[in-house]
Amino acid sequence: MRVVVVGAGFGGLAAAIRLRAQGHDVTVVEARDKAGGRAYVYEQDGFTFDGGPTIITAPWLVHELFERCGRRSEDYVQLVPVTPFYNVRFPDGSVFRYDGDRAHVIEEIRRFNPADVAGYERFVAGGDDIFRTGFGLIDTPFLRLADMLRVLPDLVRLRADRSVASYVNRFIRDDRLRQVFSFHPLLVGGDPFRTTSIYTLIHTLEQRWGVWFAMGGTGALVRALVQLLDDAGGALRLSSPVAEIVVDGRRRATGVRLTTGELLPADAVVSNADVAWTYLNLLPAGVRRHNTDRRVRRQRYSMSLFVIYFGTNRRYEDVAHHEILMGPRYRGLLDDVFRRKRLADDFSLYLHRPTATDPSLAPPGCDAWYVLSPVPNLAGDTDWRAAAPRYRDAIMGHLERHVLPDLSRHVVTEHRIDPLHFAGTLRSHLGSAFAAEPLLTQSAWMRPHNRSEDVPNLYFAGAGTHPGAGLPGVLSSGKIVADLIGDA
Repeated sequence: MRVVVVGAGFGGLAAAIRLRAQGHDVTVVEARDKAGGRAYVYEQDGFTFDGGPTIITAPWLVHELFERCGRRSEDYVQLVPVTPFYNVRFPDGSVFRYDGDRAHVIEEIRRFNPADVAGYERFVAGGDDIFRTGFGLIDTPFLRLADMLRVLPDLVRLRADRSVASYVNRFIRDDRLRQVFSFHPLLVGGDPFRTTSIYTLIHTLEQRWGVWFAMGGTGALVRALVQLLDDAGGALRLSSPVAEIVVDGRRRATGVRLTTGELLPADAVVSNADVAWTYLNLLPAGVRRHNTDRRVRRQRYSMSLFVIYFGTNRRYEDVAHHEILMGPRYRGLLDDVFRRKRLADDFSLYLHRPTATDPSLAPPGCDAWYVLSPVPNLAGDTDWRAAAPRYRDAIMGHLERHVLPDLSRHVVTEHRIDPLHFAGTLRSHLGSAFAAEPLLTQSAWMRPHNRSEDVPNLYFAGAGTHPGAGLPGVLSSGKIVADLIGDA
């Protein structure tokens, strides 16, 4: 079978590798000049910056791709554990050092609020049950209502209607600790106060299997998968944007047409592009009886991101690989981002210092960084062309005052992206960074399906479909798609 995969992000590469291992003729077409999608790599002035995902969990999902092709991942890329997982910093100057050592985590909790130790133990016990149920669904397709009804009793039993924050708050009383154990949905585009409590499984996932990093950066993992695809006999065509998915009179995809006019015939098409963008821009409305413009547009889409990549000509050795900088407001800021779609004056930040683990990503004696701020998507009225410079200065000033002394004197290179980049370059609907928001009402069968209801040989991999965003989710979506095509 000839399969064309649109987009060389992690979901598309995972699907392509598995399909090639099944023996299909696979071609991946990518609009940009490098593979990776959200994990694009920026290189300037001797610094290497991972564009997007920097946290690797569930490492066995990476190893499986190589094993499917009779290879060993360690021959292509080196994954190393990161500790601490995160330093979580608060405005009062306190720092929670979060890692995979249960005894150490409990001591950190005791340092913040001794009364919360017992509550944390109950939270962990309940999280184990949630993990067994929730993670067991990660590579299961939800194409029929019956698929949803089958798991509904478990979702009811686990009270999946509760949010992550409300679940955590049942066990934890200290406000800072509540933030430590509820912020994880932000890593996959969700508001902790609205994302289903099933996502507390991320805590269990990290505690059992750790947080990992690819030496050379996440881009090294992308390059490893590209090499694996090539070794397996698949093809990758860069700088090849798609203009349309061609559909015949029987509403079946017959291939993709590039913006150059070239037609690539296919027996099946996999879109790793944004799901909403695919439906609204690559398929004619006449073939979309189910996924109409109205249906696609009325979904709730995740927040966007403002990211500054910068290099310093000095090292900040007291800063960890992953730092979470909490702002003065938690729920109020999240309401501004997700509900009011308003760019606030304050912010919470994720600060990434990969040179803490791999100094080769910067010149000797230097550090490579990115700082990320969750911001509203383009459903709000922020004029990013005017706001971006001011917002950049506010963030960098905050870092200089609170984390990185004399930063302004040591920045030697810089690049930034904002919601306009997500909407334009990455072709993401409303400039969303994570596609559909991970609400209970947009999960499993209620999330855009891995196989289109309108075009039966069109499949979806990536953050916008089941199971959702995050590296485990998008890699698992590739497995779902390959299994569906293999069974077709």
